[in-house]
Amino acid sequence: MIINHNIAALNTYRQFGAANQAMSGSMEKLSSGLRINRAGDDAAGLAISEKMRGQIRGLDQASRNSQDAISLIQTAEGALNETHDILQRMRELSVQSSNDTNTLDDRKEIQKEMDQLTSEIDRIGNTTEFNTKKLINGGASVSGTVADADAGDAAKISIVGGTGDTTAGAAITLSASTVATAATDVTTATFALSTTALGSASSLTINGTKFDFAATDTVQNALDAINDAGLGIKATHVDGAGITLTTNDKGSSAKFTVNAVSGALAGLATTSGTDATVTAASGFTSYKAEGDTVTILDGAAKGLELKVNGALSNVANTTVTVTSNGTLNLQIGANEDQEMQVSIKDMRSAALGVDGLDVTSQSGASTAISTLDKAIQAVSGERSKLGAYTNRLEHTVNNLGTSSENLTAAESRIRDVDMAKEMMNQTKNSILSQAAQAMLAQANQQPQGVLQLLR
Repeated sequence: MIINHNIAALNTYRQFGAANQAMSGSMEKLSSGLRINRAGDDAAGLAISEKMRGQIRGLDQASRNSQDAISLIQTAEGALNETHDILQRMRELSVQSSNDTNTLDDRKEIQKEMDQLTSEIDRIGNTTEFNTKKLINGGASVSGTVADADAGDAAKISIVGGTGDTTAGAAITLSASTVATAATDVTTATFALSTTALGSASSLTINGTKFDFAATDTVQNALDAINDAGLGIKATHVDGAGITLTTNDKGSSAKFTVNAVSGALAGLATTSGTDATVTAASGFTSYKAEGDTVTILDGAAKGLELKVNGALSNVANTTVTVTSNGTLNLQIGANEDQEMQVSIKDMRSAALGVDGLDVTSQSGASTAISTLDKAIQAVSGERSKLGAYTNRLEHTVNNLGTSSENLTAAESRIRDVDMAKEMMNQTKNSILSQAAQAMLAQANQQPQGVLQLLR
């Protein structure tokens, strides 16, 4: 018998540690529900499952992309539904006007409705948007680049859209720009603090809403009253200055009308904001501006819409180049180049050939009928194409869902734990741990037998 090394205890202790470690691993798997909690659990399985997870998330996002694309196409198709109705009404009016029971005056009245309906087709074409992207003006897929030697200037101009008239490859250069401004005005009187009293009975009317203040009312009282009125106007005050009114919006359409000003509020007057401006160096000669958006009206870049984010420094001209105007690229897969191309034509009156229809004569009305037939056929063809896109994308969504489901099942088989099997292992390891603990106690008692020899 030896006492310096208790081999039985050492062996039992080793088995006890292994059982405890195995039980700890089982508990970790049971608590997380995963078979692989760290790379050491299954290095190859971890690598495979991570690739699968990337594919699953990509497929799920592609499904959302496809659903967004369906929404975009349905928005365009819904607008064309109304265009269809308008064209049908215009054809009906043309048939009516082609009948010689109508006098010239009758036909002039019919022409008035025709002109209004044509304008509405253009309005629908120019304003139908999805996520601020115009859809049926022919410029849904306009994209391009903005370049300037001064990187700061390049960031001050951005492309926001275009039309069917915008030519791919067109380039324009800008030498200067100014940003849109809000309407703003300030009182003649100044006030030391916002708690300062107005000092005299004061009143004014803003956009038809009347405000009256007593001499004891403070500047803050006036600010609160105007700001709480919901007029889209912000009233502010800086210590030592007057009361300033500013519209929330910017551009020439941002304005406020001030009447019947008296007392400490004198100096406030009707004011309008200003639209953004650009100065052409080349590529175009005219444009129109609405707020911070500038639309080019001539040249190869006609219809191009730019957003002016700041004033150019004039160090060098800023060049805007249209790189494409053809199709929308929809990412409908989890990987590179898994795309679908969608094109939506210009559906405004000029593109349909119905601008300038004249039904004030029998011959003109008769010609308009055949012109409108062609326009109705063109809109029908476009709507059919959009319907085909929608049906395809619905199948795409279904397929992506099936692929994601199957890949998730495959990833689950690699990564997830079989709870019943692991509970069986945990029970086994728990029993082994308890048994090892009991045997360790027995092994520690064995050297005590040596004492019997000393008696």
